[in-house]
Amino acid sequence: MSMTYARNSMPPTTAFTAVAARKNFGGQQQAGSVHSSSTSPSPSAAGSTNPPDKGKRDWPPQVRSYVQRSFADGNILPDVDRQEMEIKLKKIISQSVEEGTLATIDWDNLPLPQVMIQDERRRTHNSHFPPLPSKQNGHSILTNEIKSNKRKSAEIESSDSTDGQSLPWRQSDDRERFESRLSYPDKRPRNGAGPDSAFSKSNQSPEARKKRFQGALAGTSSAASMRPWRSSTTHEVEPTEPKGPIIGRCQDLEKKYFRLTSAPNPDTVRPLHVLEKTLDHLKKKWRREKKYPYICDQFKSLRQDLTVQRIKTSFTVDAYEIHARIALEEGDLSEYNQCQTQLRALYAQNLGGHPFEFLAYRILYFLHTSNRTDMNDVLADLTPTEKRHPAVKHALDARSALALGNYHRFFQLYLDTPNMGAYLMDMFVGRERLSALSAVCRAYKPDVRLRFVTEELGFDSDEDSARFICEHSAPHLLEERDGGVHLLTGKAPGFFDSALKAASARPGVKVPT
Repeated sequence: MSMTYARNSMPPTTAFTAVAARKNFGGQQQAGSVHSSSTSPSPSAAGSTNPPDKGKRDWPPQVRSYVQRSFADGNILPDVDRQEMEIKLKKIISQSVEEGTLATIDWDNLPLPQVMIQDERRRTHNSHFPPLPSKQNGHSILTNEIKSNKRKSAEIESSDSTDGQSLPWRQSDDRERFESRLSYPDKRPRNGAGPDSAFSKSNQSPEARKKRFQGALAGTSSAASMRPWRSSTTHEVEPTEPKGPIIGRCQDLEKKYFRLTSAPNPDTVRPLHVLEKTLDHLKKKWRREKKYPYICDQFKSLRQDLTVQRIKTSFTVDAYEIHARIALEEGDLSEYNQCQTQLRALYAQNLGGHPFEFLAYRILYFLHTSNRTDMNDVLADLTPTEKRHPAVKHALDARSALALGNYHRFFQLYLDTPNMGAYLMDMFVGRERLSALSAVCRAYKPDVRLRFVTEELGFDSDEDSARFICEHSAPHLLEERDGGVHLLTGKAPGFFDSALKAASARPGVKVPT
């Protein structure tokens, strides 16, 4: 009992030594703490050698409210990226700290950073708009912000790290997310970035961007956010494409051709059953009157009505073939080529018609224009069935005769041309006659009978051959003796060669026959 009483009567001992707290960061330690500092450093002593903690910065309430309003959901703009807005906000606050205007700026009326970014884009893309005011409430924060556009984000971060102070959004709920975004090494967007990630340009898929632009073209509400420089009261009328072919309502058999400069009017377009009557009417009128300018204009009008109604049937093939034949008969190669081009596309759809006939015309046309490239393409695409067709075989034989210089065989084929191929051969037979006369003058000396020239070169009579020779040489080359007319071939060298050179220099131009 005495031992227990003695133990309990001893004064209690403490496990630590009391140290008086210092009043400020720069003050000296109190006298009672000298011996304790040698054993364990106190938190206050450690703070006297290290810089103040960034989190200890006491930002004005106006600045904190400004930051909170910037990140509020109601103030987020879809066309301004969140990261871009954060960099802008950081630049504004850092600049105010450097200039010492943190307490003098009217933060309640200062535009939000996303609004400043939108204004910069507006001034860049619309130079005709007046510039925004450079001062608000007597402060030059906007002017300074515009002048420092070229400052890089690295400079801002370095200034933030050297001033020993943290920015107010570090204290907000988004601190961890913002720091992780800045420190993310490969700058790839992460999943679950928050509700603002839907508006991030880097996170949007191509399909989402496509829908966004389609919505803008359709006049949706996203157009105002994508094009902020456009007034909200402006109503744009977008052109609408026709959903399908039109159906004509015109009942006139004859109609002048006019080149379309706008969408066709159904009241001026003839339907299919009227166009069928028109074609019969034009065929009868051509046989009766033979007025090609009028018939050509009517056929072009008929073809236009077929095109705007997207009619592609056997009737379409028939209309183009008839117009091509009439154009060949009149020597109008421009209209013939237009019809031939459309017929190739129609024949590819197996709509009927006479594809072998017009294939032969194509070969003869390339002989006329001396187009070897297209001729080789046609020859490469020929099938055995096409080569056996009489019209195509005749055109191939004519090509072979010209390639071999066999004028005798060529003019035999000229006199026996099927269908309307003779109209095409008439366009270049004069050139081939000059070539044949040049060969005759080199092979036969001193003269040949004119009748021989008439038969070999496919003339209808001696008068036609004599006229052709006189038009391309001199009249003294013809001499009448022994009851007939002779061509003095010994005196003709050079005459026909020069005429042939002039004709060959203008391929596609018809030489008088």
